[in-house]
Amino acid sequence: MTAAPPDNARGRFAAAIAAIDALNAGDPTSEIAGGKPVPAALLYGQRMSGWLLRLAPQASEPLRLAARAQHIARWRIPRSDYPEGRGGYLNWRQDLGQFHAETAGEILAEAGYGPEAIGRVADLLQKKGLKRDTDVQMLEDAACLVFLEHHFAAFARKHDDGKVVDIVRKTLRKMSDKGREQAMAVAAGLPSGCRALVERAVAPPD
Repeated sequence: MTAAPPDNARGRFAAAIAAIDALNAGDPTSEIAGGKPVPAALLYGQRMSGWLLRLAPQASEPLRLAARAQHIARWRIPRSDYPEGRGGYLNWRQDLGQFHAETAGEILAEAGYGPEAIGRVADLLQKKGLKRDTDVQMLEDAACLVFLEHHFAAFARKHDDGKVVDIVRKTLRKMSDKGREQAMAVAAGLPSGCRALVERAVAPPD
């Protein structure tokens, strides 16, 4: 079991989380949660933290910070600023990763973190070492589970079934075995139409 950090470290962590949440509270878009609108980026960060702690209750401090900052101020770099197609999407994702890393780094420095911790969070947010670094993989699993639990149904309504099935296949391939187990448990609670799409994605090819 990981030892509890000293009081000053706990205060630093709490200050960083509060600052991340305060920035994300400025998201102009919102989602309904608990019957009321909540800034989308703020809600996303909270959901990421929740899933991470379900997957890894003893997650390291940098990993917990990265989970909360996964979509930090994402609305400032909209997808619409980039060309359509895979190339534009990949450029957008790359720029987002760097932006999230830099934005989180500024907050962490202000909270009193040093270069090592800031660099580690930056690597996590930019998904360096996916499939090799267990913390990066855990962050990816949490992001996939948040998508499946909270955003998949809306995504499925906007796209044809073939595209949705392909996206689910690609998403599951990015996940660890433990993450996929959790994903199937989440899928079991989805509306029947969405559940059927996930079942198609995991079925052997024809």
